[in-house]
Amino acid sequence: MSAEPASARPPFVLVHGGRHGGWCWKHVATALRRTGHMVYTPTLTGLGERAHLLNQTIGLNHHVQDLVATFEFEDIQDAVLVAHSYGGMVASGALEHIADRVRRVVYLDAHLPLSGESVFDMIGADRAANHLANAKNNGEGWFIPPADASWYGVTDPDDAAWVNSRITAQPLKTYQDPVGDTDRAWSHPGMFIECVPSSLEPHMLNRARGRHATDPTFSYHVLHATHDAMVTAPDAVTELLRTAVGS
Repeated sequence: MSAEPASARPPFVLVHGGRHGGWCWKHVATALRRTGHMVYTPTLTGLGERAHLLNQTIGLNHHVQDLVATFEFEDIQDAVLVAHSYGGMVASGALEHIADRVRRVVYLDAHLPLSGESVFDMIGADRAANHLANAKNNGEGWFIPPADASWYGVTDPDDAAWVNSRITAQPLKTYQDPVGDTDRAWSHPGMFIECVPSSLEPHMLNRARGRHATDPTFSYHVLHATHDAMVTAPDAVTELLRTAVGS
């Protein structure tokens, strides 16, 4: 069998969700690299191995800038941009600046915001209030403390121990800040992967399904795996991401 041409192996940029870091993509990134793809797994400021930078001024725009800078400093072109959970906010905001460098954007059980919406708008008043109370009682009023791996559907003892050793706090401001313009995210070729069970609110899933019904460049897939599917079902996630290359 002849080798796959380099043009068919675009780079992947994998953006983690809240309280995670680039570490969570370890298994998926390894599998993608084995098939010849360059893979980037940036960690957003204040999280993961960058937790020593955590402070109360970090907002959503800092994370958008993190992603834009990754594309610019690594000179990434024709990429498949993959966002998990909160990472959908970051990717959607960043696409205003990097859309010309992105072949396709993939939302893995991720937020798909309209311009000016925040994470708190995505999750609704009750869940937002819970986060605020958690920050007030356990996070000095400005950060959301780490959650147990089971919150993300990770129940295998070894996987849970691995995740729990790496989960870090999330700056509250990143969930409160409104995203900037997302017009390019809403017009860009994309894919949505709903994890079943999903951690997203039903209205957010309906939003993604509605876009799929009216936008021929936006596909919708269901993956029977927990919210942290990159940890609990990395092979299935990798297979779906590979389909995004040629979509």
